[in-house]
Amino acid sequence: MKVDVMKDGALLTVKVDGRVDTITAPELEKTVLDNLNGITELILDLEKMPYTSSAGLRVLLKAKKAVKNMKLVHVCSDVMEVLEMTGFTDIMTIEA
Repeated sequence: MKVDVMKDGALLTVKVDGRVDTITAPELEKTVLDNLNGITELILDLEKMPYTSSAGLRVLLKAKKAVKNMKLVHVCSDVMEVLEMTGFTDIMTIEA
């Protein structure tokens, strides 16, 4: 998994490239949480994230609790299916 971080004032954009699972989720969590100082808007670009496990879902939830103004963009169909089955589509802002 590769994570790219871009800050623009109070906006943080995190691009995830690769699977988020039990092994890689801690790295994603650390990257996101370590970059939240002064951030009021968070965009997680999941275009190149083909899979997430429950560990990845936990990271998304933790990020959402830390930054209320968070959205997921470019979510692939497999990950969207997981988000729908787990009810995350009800609590997350998701854009195509």
